[in-house]
Amino acid sequence: STTSTANSGLLDAILPQFTAKSGIEVRVVAVGTGQAIKNAENGDGDVLLVHAKPAEEKFVADGWGVQRFDVMYNDFVLIGPEADPAGVKGGKDVVAALQAIAAASAPFASRGDDSGTHKAELKFWKAAGIDVKAASGGWYRETGSGMGATLNAAAGMGAYALTDRATWISFGNKDGMAVLVEGDERLFNQYGVILVNPSKHPSVKAEAGQAFIDWITGADGQAAIAGFQLEGQQLFFPNAK
Repeated sequence: STTSTANSGLLDAILPQFTAKSGIEVRVVAVGTGQAIKNAENGDGDVLLVHAKPAEEKFVADGWGVQRFDVMYNDFVLIGPEADPAGVKGGKDVVAALQAIAAASAPFASRGDDSGTHKAELKFWKAAGIDVKAASGGWYRETGSGMGATLNAAAGMGAYALTDRATWISFGNKDGMAVLVEGDERLFNQYGVILVNPSKHPSVKAEAGQAFIDWITGADGQAAIAGFQLEGQQLFFPNAK
């Protein structure tokens, strides 16, 4: 599972509902999407809940997963210091904002961990025509850690960062930091769920895993996701088909 679903408190809120209904206990290993997929390929886990659709589709195509289902979505936001040295506040174009940050050599904190958020961020830099590898260690700082730790680093150095909105809302250390760019349709963030293929890894608890997928994509699970709020805001929006 991704760190965003764990950091935000979503899984702590909804998993007891699944356990009460099914009697199945779920153990969550919260790592970034890239690491979660690697773990699953190694047979460490029964179900993937992640957010990087191309990587998920490849995982299934390569035979590691049985089938991918949409579960829910939220969105990414660009956060940064309220002083906004790059002057991006209020914009709706994430690519233009990144170009402005690079032009100003304003500090940017990247997860640098191959997570779904990191993959999305790199895609936006590419669209912006910015070579962040060349800037690494300068204005572009890679934390190599999860979303919460990266937000702490950004707050500590007055840096910009890309985050999923749920982790931002649940993040405690917002002093002097704010959402500066939001609402670009490219910031849409879809989550998917996949059963790890038991024919590749006989240790996979396929029946329990499928029961969880049926629940989270079914009426009860979707209602549980919709009902999860923080500070009066809904964080994830169910859209299983």
